[in-house]
Amino acid sequence: MEIAVNKNGTELTLSPAGRIDTSTAPQVKEAVNKNISGVTSLTFDFKKLNYLSSAGLRVLLSTQKIMNKQGDMKIININEDIMEIFEMTGLCDVFHFE
Repeated sequence: MEIAVNKNGTELTLSPAGRIDTSTAPQVKEAVNKNISGVTSLTFDFKKLNYLSSAGLRVLLSTQKIMNKQGDMKIININEDIMEIFEMTGLCDVFHFE
């Protein structure tokens, strides 16, 4: 898995490519932890993401809890299959999608 990181002042964009599953979720969590300090606007760009497991959802939920205290978080460029995961789990109301 590759994760493109773009930090511009207090804005951070993380763009994972491929799959976020049990084996790759720790990489996403590490990218968040290394870069989230001082961030007030976090964007996950899912343009190149094709799979999201429950391990990935846990990383997103824990990141959302952090961002609730220091700013906002959004998910952009989400495909229909991954959006269906958010809908089935009832997490559509937890995250902001664009």
